[in-house]
Amino acid sequence: MILDIIRQQAAALDRPLAAVSLSTLPRKSSPLLLLLHWHGFVVDERGPPGPRAMRRRVAVPSSALQLADDWRSLEQVDRHMLDAAWQLGAWELTREERRGCNHVGASAREALECRQAFGDDPLAPGTEAHLVAEAPDRADLLALAGRFGYVRWLFRPVARGLWRDAGQDDSLAPDGSRAPPCPVGPRPAVGTRVSRSRYQLGRVDRIVLL
Repeated sequence: MILDIIRQQAAALDRPLAAVSLSTLPRKSSPLLLLLHWHGFVVDERGPPGPRAMRRRVAVPSSALQLADDWRSLEQVDRHMLDAAWQLGAWELTREERRGCNHVGASAREALECRQAFGDDPLAPGTEAHLVAEAPDRADLLALAGRFGYVRWLFRPVARGLWRDAGQDDSLAPDGSRAPPCPVGPRPAVGTRVSRSRYQLGRVDRIVLL
């Protein structure tokens, strides 16, 4: 499901993907917020009138999509994201289980990372100029994540992505993709503790001489 949505969005926008992230609450069947971060620039149409060539160029807005999925465990979501990361050629998939940031002792960095996980702009909180959003519950998800914590998955695709020449990965087809199925399985959730799980997907078979 998630892989199909990413492919549809990439085909429609026809721009390289820089990163894909998915965030949700640690509660069964919570909405999933899929963020697609694009590489490229467009002319800022909100700038002062004048020739387009003279107007300020801004980064292509990220896409925020709210997905409804009756998931029962984080491992179930893991499988969807592992399949997407594997077929899109990512070197690794990261899963972060984070605590809520609205408590005594939470750092400013924790609050910033929580906001970013749910598509909030740290320079202009509460605005959506940096997003093309189809996520009606995004603000509510962010508020609940601050109280109860959240889970975030992140990968950088090679197929249809920005990272075609960033390194060497002997598991990839010429177009940067991989054939299913993904050989890496999900891991159990840690629970209330802060954790980061890295799923290694890429590999280097050759000997690299420095």
